[in-house]
Amino acid sequence: MAATSNEKAPQIDLIYKIEDKPSFKDALFAAFQHLLAIFVAIITPPLIIAGALDLDLETTSFLVSMALFASGISTFIQCRRLGPVGAGLLCVQGTSFSFIGPIISAGLVGGLPLIFGCTIVAAPIEMIVSRSFRYLKRIITPLVSGTVVLLIGLSLVKVGIIACGGGHAAMDNGTFGSWQNLSIAALVLIGVLFFNRSGNKYIRMSSIVLGLIVGYILAFILGRVDLSAVQTTDIALWNIPVPFKYGLDLNISSLIAFGLIYLITAIEASGDITANSMISGEPLEGEKYVKRVSGGVLADGFNSLLAGVFNSFPNSIFAQNNGLIQLTGVASRHVGYYIAAMLIILGLFPGIGLIFSVMPDPVLGGATLLMFGTVAAAGIRIIASQEIDRKATMVLAISLSLGLGVELMPDILTNVSPNLKGIFSSGITTGGLAAIISNAVIRSK
Repeated sequence: MAATSNEKAPQIDLIYKIEDKPSFKDALFAAFQHLLAIFVAIITPPLIIAGALDLDLETTSFLVSMALFASGISTFIQCRRLGPVGAGLLCVQGTSFSFIGPIISAGLVGGLPLIFGCTIVAAPIEMIVSRSFRYLKRIITPLVSGTVVLLIGLSLVKVGIIACGGGHAAMDNGTFGSWQNLSIAALVLIGVLFFNRSGNKYIRMSSIVLGLIVGYILAFILGRVDLSAVQTTDIALWNIPVPFKYGLDLNISSLIAFGLIYLITAIEASGDITANSMISGEPLEGEKYVKRVSGGVLADGFNSLLAGVFNSFPNSIFAQNNGLIQLTGVASRHVGYYIAAMLIILGLFPGIGLIFSVMPDPVLGGATLLMFGTVAAAGIRIIASQEIDRKATMVLAISLSLGLGVELMPDILTNVSPNLKGIFSSGITTGGLAAIISNAVIRSK
């Protein structure tokens, strides 16, 4: 059935559209590139949390494995769409960075049982928001969603720049921003751009992988690839998922903190799904669009609940994969099944993931910097699709000022209570709330 006038889909240059079924070779290749883009992002939150809570190596290893396992299950649900649950797009889910502050605070009070208890009990907040999305369209408008997507991209750019400079380890040893780190990152960035301009669909689809390979080779020549960790690490052959392994506990204060983040995550998810729909050539208005966003946000909350059951942390849709779709021209949701399978395998067999852990930061940074930039560009396109009058300009000014303000000067929250600081230290959270409130107040008629 042709799209109605208010459901007109944008014309996008794609090799494979949402419902297209790539060959096994093409799907596997595209999935592997997505895996490269998300692997480090998935395992980083559990590593940060485990370090802050001083967990032992066995527990840390298990949490990392379960983060991968839960991400695989969540990605499958988003792409497959089970009944009303799922966006039916190539949406990749992984461990959310937004919850790290509240998780650590809860962990210091009640350990892992309190963390997983709050993860499960607070998740329905996002699920409830998803069911009321069609009634919140006057509040969560394309202007709000575009602003959130823009803030997500701009916030992620900082992560990419840090990786290009050598990462936090380079900051500690004084090599951050060295000519070696910058040369590796620049070569990867240039390589991705070069291969992405190819008229050959296989070269274009493999642009991220080829760029990473070129960077890896240079890093190896410069002696920046350390394989000692792979040779000396003693890990189990496999990890078996055990529901509620650490038990459950609840605390009202922690539950409120988790609930607020779930609310913001719903806004982020709606923005990510909007960007994904646009990049994939799908409508940004009408019943089909509302159904996709509602189902995607519902899955976002349900998958976080499921992650808590399997001893993992809240999940959210990864914005960086939207950038990868745009770069590769592959939007087929069937590729998501391959990504899900890879993540589940990595979760069950932790040894397979070791090769990713030795990837030098500048190699990954060179590729992710470009992807994060495309996410920000997608936000700009969503905003530009709307009429930017005086009121809309005021909403943008307030949202971007507050959101970027806390990102650029986090010390502004030094004297704020730890719970509030954990919530508003994220530019996405602050800017997203500012966008919702200012849009509702300033643009109300």
